[in-house]
Amino acid sequence: MCGIVGFLAKNRAFVESLGGHVVPMLTCMGDRGPDSAGLALFSRSLPEMVRRFSLYVDDREFPWTELGAQWSLEAGTALELDIIENHAALLSAVSPDQFRAWLKTHYPHVHLLSVGRSIDVYKDEGHPEEISRRYRFGKMHGTHAVGHTRMATESAVSPAHAHPFTAGEDFCLVHNGSLSNPYSIRRKLERLGITFETDNDTEAACRFLEWRMREGDTLEEALQKGFIELDGFYTLLMATTDKLVLVRDAFACKPAVVAETDDYVAISSEYRALAHLPGINQARIFEPLPERIYSWNVLQSV
Repeated sequence: MCGIVGFLAKNRAFVESLGGHVVPMLTCMGDRGPDSAGLALFSRSLPEMVRRFSLYVDDREFPWTELGAQWSLEAGTALELDIIENHAALLSAVSPDQFRAWLKTHYPHVHLLSVGRSIDVYKDEGHPEEISRRYRFGKMHGTHAVGHTRMATESAVSPAHAHPFTAGEDFCLVHNGSLSNPYSIRRKLERLGITFETDNDTEAACRFLEWRMREGDTLEEALQKGFIELDGFYTLLMATTDKLVLVRDAFACKPAVVAETDDYVAISSEYRALAHLPGINQARIFEPLPERIYSWNVLQSV
């Protein structure tokens, strides 16, 4: 059993207060997933050549500034480094493949959680309330966010196995449920040269959808193929730079509820995680239908 949450701001005030709305949602869903938690936060895109690399290491005393200085010296590029606890966001004008290769060679124990111009990912072991406090989620702002609380039913409890999962750039996915055919999906993708970092079934769904998008599909088109290829019970909540997307499998046995107002779209596994939101009494509240794709675009004026 796991919990999913999502929030998309429709006006500037909710962009600035996004973290304050998301944290109660995430901590409430701690009842569904006390093992680990994570949050993917999207903000306005960086300049075209710059990428944000979200990094994690299982050492609160890790010398992040030393890593940053070594990278800047060897790559010959300026960088910006934002550090919070076990997490660091490194901003640099470099190709993702170049940075991945360098990190694997020099700091193989440092995990690359996400890459992109707008995404930043945090995830760790422990109760969501404690993780939210340590990483100061409540003070964060952004256009939209996706979060997850995990009670492991397969694979290990670790930051690597925690959600959100990412693939490619500026794409993430959280999952409540279980896939029955992740290894057949994995074998298919590995034959195409796609590598996996965990044995978690959710990673198979994430990499399948990102592969389809690299092949030219929109996320919605990729999900249509996913309805055919992905076997099992699932509610999937995904985000890209400019949208938030929700789907449930054909049986819709994994819960989800949506609340939408003129100010925001909020999604959770249970209504009680939404009850604190302003204007919730006037919100349009509904349960998503099976195998229907729900997509909300980020307003460019926000």
